[in-house]
Amino acid sequence: MSVRMERDSLGELEVPAEALYGIQTQRAVLNFPISGLRPWRAFIWSMAVIKRAAAEVNRDLGLLEGRLAGAIVQAAQEVIEGRWDEQFVVDPFQAGAGTSQNMNTNEVIANRATQILGGQVGQYWVHPNDHVNMAQSTNDTIPTAIRLGCLWRLDELLGVVEELAAALQQKAIEFDDIVKSGRTHLQDAVPVRLGQEFSGYAVAVRRDAERIRRSAQGLRRLGIGGTAAGTGLNAHPEYHARMVQRLAELTGLELFESENLFESMQSMADAADFSAALRTLAITLTRIANDFRLLASGPSTGLDELRLPPVQPGSSIMPGKVNPVLAEMLNMAMFHVQGNDHTVALAAQAGQLELNVMMPIIAHNLFEAMQVIIGSVRAFTDKCVRGLQANRAKAEGWLAQNAIVVTALNPLIGYAAGAALVKEALKSGKTVGELAVQMARAGQLKHRDEQRLVTPLEIENALSDMRRLTEGGIIGGGIGG
Repeated sequence: MSVRMERDSLGELEVPAEALYGIQTQRAVLNFPISGLRPWRAFIWSMAVIKRAAAEVNRDLGLLEGRLAGAIVQAAQEVIEGRWDEQFVVDPFQAGAGTSQNMNTNEVIANRATQILGGQVGQYWVHPNDHVNMAQSTNDTIPTAIRLGCLWRLDELLGVVEELAAALQQKAIEFDDIVKSGRTHLQDAVPVRLGQEFSGYAVAVRRDAERIRRSAQGLRRLGIGGTAAGTGLNAHPEYHARMVQRLAELTGLELFESENLFESMQSMADAADFSAALRTLAITLTRIANDFRLLASGPSTGLDELRLPPVQPGSSIMPGKVNPVLAEMLNMAMFHVQGNDHTVALAAQAGQLELNVMMPIIAHNLFEAMQVIIGSVRAFTDKCVRGLQANRAKAEGWLAQNAIVVTALNPLIGYAAGAALVKEALKSGKTVGELAVQMARAGQLKHRDEQRLVTPLEIENALSDMRRLTEGGIIGGGIGG
């Protein structure tokens, strides 16, 4: 491989001849061959947007020559558009704060800007530090990039979550007339409608979307302009406000000035709050995926109340086996998201004094979590939820065997007599309804106020319409009625 020689404060180093990055990036590549991972597109985009905005603001403040600013703007815009993604090569497990990633961006834009002005890579007619990084520090650009990168994909993420909620709500409507056995503690419980279960899923997902939207508001406060420690040293007094305004114009995002640049650089609490909202969604989706797997279990030896779309064979040895693969995928994806959040939480608490040096892994894990949620939720919605079918016969069959429907008789015969009925029904193999009617005909069931006997008609009226049991209220009448 042909190389060029570059020099920095530590000495000389060979850099790939055609690379747009330079010596500081190359040092990071050599120092941190850790995971083979590269920066997410959201990070590359957000850093390039900051560099473009800074060049324009510094030009307008009379601090950066117009010719240099124009070349930086053009180069940064090319990065924004994704033309040079392969030039961003620093592993997320690297030196603290993200200096290597900041310099990777500075060097790529500086070399490309130099080319635009007619020079060659490595000549640095546009300097990475003096020009591209003017009025900036790693310490204020990286946290700003984290905020912008999350906001950049926020609408996309919320869109796929809303699509899932809408698909679940559609199934709630479709399944609303199927009355089934409710289950608590994985044991038989009072009847519910399958549509009611799905309505709960839909609302839970929508509430998680609200949490994400609410937590994202904190990300809109930008600390750009704090430079190294929050003081704004080497930045024009108007730089912070102008940068926030220009970034809002370039991105189309609603952004605000920070009321305290020191807090914005010390604290990663806004990022941790947003990550926690993603984790809460992951918890909900894990629960829903688990329910799908339970309700679709069998089919011959399980609950078999749901039929998931058969998207692929389920076994290399068992012919005809079909597994709940989309629900399993969602489980694994959401476990990963929760792991991402745990890393963000640990890293957010690891800051000291004026800076959090763990920002590179916070950035990587937030952007990764968003990517995993977007991809997995979209696949789960499209390939699983929309194609769900209910097995009405099996759901109603389980309900017919459920002795806990005796709960509807509590207002008539009381809790203790109901418990005795359940025990006898399970022992005899009869349904609770059959046994209760038989005992009422024999004059063996007293009303719970013990002033009269319960009639068979009262039993039949209480248990004849299972849907009524899903709609609340007192079915069997109160004391004396």
